[in-house]
This record gives sequence, C-alpha cells and structure tokens, in this order.
Amino acid sequence: MNGNALPFTNRRTFLKMSVSAALSLLPISAMAVQTPEHQILSFYNIHTGESLSTCYRSHGKLIHRAVGRISTIMRDHRTGEIKPVDPDLLDLLHRIVMEINTSEPISIISGYRSPETNAALRRVTRGVAKNSLHMKGRAIDIRVPGFRTEEIRELAVDLHSGGVGYYPSSDFVHLDTGPVKVW
Repeated sequence: MNGNALPFTNRRTFLKMSVSAALSLLPISAMAVQTPEHQILSFYNIHTGESLSTCYRSHGKLIHRAVGRISTIMRDHRTGEIKPVDPDLLDLLHRIVMEINTSEPISIISGYRSPETNAALRRVTRGVAKNSLHMKGRAIDIRVPGFRTEEIRELAVDLHSGGVGYYPSSDFVHLDTGPVKVW
C-alpha cells in the first residue's frame, strides 16, 4: 500500500464510516428529523446538569463513540465511575421516544451505579436491589418532560422489553434489560 492509499476496502465503506462518525458529533439541532436510519437520543442528567443529543445508531450500526458519550452522561454522579451502557437499553429508550413522539430530552434520575453507590443507597432507601442492573449499565431511572411517569410506565410495560418499575412518589420510571417483570 502506498502512502496515499486509504486503509478501507472501498470508497463506499470509507464514506459510510465518515458519515457515521460525523453524526455522532453533531448536536440534535444540526441534524435532520429523526429517521429509521438514524436513531437519536437526547438526555439531561438532573444531578450534573449535563445535556447530550446524539445519533447512537446509523443504518442499524452502533456508533461506539456516541455510546461512549451516553455512558459518560449516565455515569455514577457520586463517584464519577463510567460503565458502558447496554445498547439494548438505548434501543428501548429510543422505542419509547418514538412512541411518545417527543424531542424532549430524557431526564436521567439514575443511570450507572457503582457497587459502592448501590450499597450506600440500599442502606438508606427501600427497593434498591442488591444485584441491581444499574451496576451493569443495563438500567436507568427516568422522567420525560411533558409526560406523566404513569404514561411512560404503561408504554414500557406494553413493550415487554425488560423490567419496569414505577415509583410515583419519587416521580420516575425504572427501565432495565433484564427479564420482563413489572413492579
């Protein structure tokens, strides 16, 4: 291979990779309307004040850089520890966003939790599982501005895509990619 040759098999592969990389960096306002080819999620972390809008999947392919950015905003805000988020959880969130037809960011109440944070929460809060899927990047507690948490719960239950917990007194819905169950 000479010094000017690209290490890609062809121009089409190079172009697809370039577009996917560019999409993961663009803010949602710079993108066209969400399409089936481009799966976009927007988040707001209520504890850190951070916001993120990103295309995490393009033409069915996961955009790893975008998933890394989502994992960062979903980090344990108490310890700063980051765990990779389960792409199936992102797909579940995307299905919910598409069903309710909103461009509002998903409010993150709790994303990843380190084992230390989970143990500390168990000591002071009822309902925190010892082996919580939050510790595996497979769970999130959310609100969506403009929608009642009860609506989000009902939709998530209808999707049959994992665990759904409803916490009306704290005003959030727990979603996970574990076995289908409701509480």
